[in-house]
Amino acid sequence: MGDALSAFLPTTRREMEMRGWDRADVILFSGDAYVDHPSFGVAVIGRLLEAEGLRVAIVPQPDWHGDLRDFRRLGRPRLWFGISPGAMDSMVNKYTAARRLRSEDAYSPDGRHDMRPEYPTIVYSQILRRLYPDVPIVLGGIEASLRRLTHYDYWKDRFLPSILVPSDADMIVYGMGEKPTVEIARRLTALIEDYDSTLSYDEEGEACIGREAFHKALLGEAQIPQTVALYNSLEPSTKNGSLVLYSHEECLADPKKQADNFRHIEEESNKLHAQTLVQQVGSQWLVVTPPYPPLTTEELDHSFDLPYTRMPHPKYKGKRIPAYEMIRHSVCLHRGCFGGCAFCTISAHQGKFIMSRSKESILREVRAVTQMPDFRGYISDLGGPSANMYRMEGRDKTKCERCKRPSCIHPQICPNLNGDHRPLLDIYRAVDVLPGIKRSFIGSGVRYDLLLHDWQDKALNQAARDYTRELIMHHVSGRLKVAPEHTEDHVLQLMRKPSFTLFHQFKSQFDQICQRAGLRQQIIPYFISSHPGCREQDMARLAQQVRPLGFHLEQIQDFTPTPMTVSTETWATGFHPYTLKPVFSAKNPEEKRRQRSYFFWDK
Repeated sequence: MGDALSAFLPTTRREMEMRGWDRADVILFSGDAYVDHPSFGVAVIGRLLEAEGLRVAIVPQPDWHGDLRDFRRLGRPRLWFGISPGAMDSMVNKYTAARRLRSEDAYSPDGRHDMRPEYPTIVYSQILRRLYPDVPIVLGGIEASLRRLTHYDYWKDRFLPSILVPSDADMIVYGMGEKPTVEIARRLTALIEDYDSTLSYDEEGEACIGREAFHKALLGEAQIPQTVALYNSLEPSTKNGSLVLYSHEECLADPKKQADNFRHIEEESNKLHAQTLVQQVGSQWLVVTPPYPPLTTEELDHSFDLPYTRMPHPKYKGKRIPAYEMIRHSVCLHRGCFGGCAFCTISAHQGKFIMSRSKESILREVRAVTQMPDFRGYISDLGGPSANMYRMEGRDKTKCERCKRPSCIHPQICPNLNGDHRPLLDIYRAVDVLPGIKRSFIGSGVRYDLLLHDWQDKALNQAARDYTRELIMHHVSGRLKVAPEHTEDHVLQLMRKPSFTLFHQFKSQFDQICQRAGLRQQIIPYFISSHPGCREQDMARLAQQVRPLGFHLEQIQDFTPTPMTVSTETWATGFHPYTLKPVFSAKNPEEKRRQRSYFFWDK
């Protein structure tokens, strides 16, 4: 048991002592169960800091009731507390669009619902602030990232300020946090090594970082990119050199100002050379620094090549963690998505620029999967946020540097985009010939508009046809999931999705290839009801279009407003952020029920 525990980052005082530690440099609190796998954010950040030479401990799913012993058991860290509420927004993870409790929490042992509070970012941070008033707290993960500015909260049905305000934390690291987290660690470590006068000292007299030292190192003139912090006052130069948004209070008074804010927020999130964003909240100023440049292939490889065990911590032996069951034999090839779908948070968190791993790194991970004791020869997914964007980027990078479009493929595919599917085909074929591999599947969503597009290049068009054939003949486990989302053009425009005619074209190709190869496979389409702009008659027309195709719809969803998407801002404010024109949204529970009912015409 000791050897097994030592392979993981420590989660208890005993595990720290097994390593000879009397304290940790960084203690990470996680709303998810601890799975030491590159798909789980707290494991990535923990391993990354470990590679920097720091002593990192993780407290997964601490009990926030009673005597709070889980928050006390590892003591004070030398540098900071980090909070990662989980791989999903806690409220999306807990509740459906109808605000009903989900059947299980996919990131908790045995799917239990009682392992995390609502809004763990706020709950954990407030507890730590009471127990350790002088220790810096850094927020990360999707919940904090997408709540970094004024945002609409569907579950409270109101606009809320940045999550920094109620949490009383010191900083947010937004997006995929490798670069800013490493920079924080290096600056704070240097401060201790220099015996800075602002340092604090613990009961044993050992130097550690307090809030004063933290603010001196990180919140001065040399601000760290991709972070958010609150200031009591701002220098005029900061205001003059930044994009100043409407204040939180102005947004509360006029929803159209919130909609106008969001256009700038989204554009700056998807630019290579973004501006600093500033927003006043009460008497304080919120400063959002521009994101770091996208990770290079070498930097991304480093993150994925860290010494993960790829397993849940031994404390969960005999228990099922649903999210881990789904990804345990999968491999992620890239990050980012240039689709820019209006209802999706991927680009707000990961950015629109594709960051791809090297072929060598991918194959190393696949070989590691083949050595897992329960592996039976099948890779469940060689994918990413969108399955077929690997290595795709702008031909002329200078054009990308001037671009502020949130999508590279809507309303039309950018002529500067290099949509070459050959590097991805090379990965598929290299994986499939590895010893121990019987078959690899693609479980991530496929953008069929990239496959049907005329690239004005014979080689790229041929590669798209080859990819389509390879995908359908060798990488579909009986059912291929795609996401047309709707059938009506005016709704699809608001969704930033292509015309439904492209779905018909792709389905025709799918059926022809399957028929010629003698394969019995299905396309499973994904649709959304009650999206902004969608009325009941639009759902009736959806049913009329889809019924003749013979689908019994399974992949369906009633639109759920989640923070930091164009669709949510449109739904909540009543105005489209890019036009500031009114847009209808179905909000009444009966309206939403009626729209959803059109998915079930066969019943």
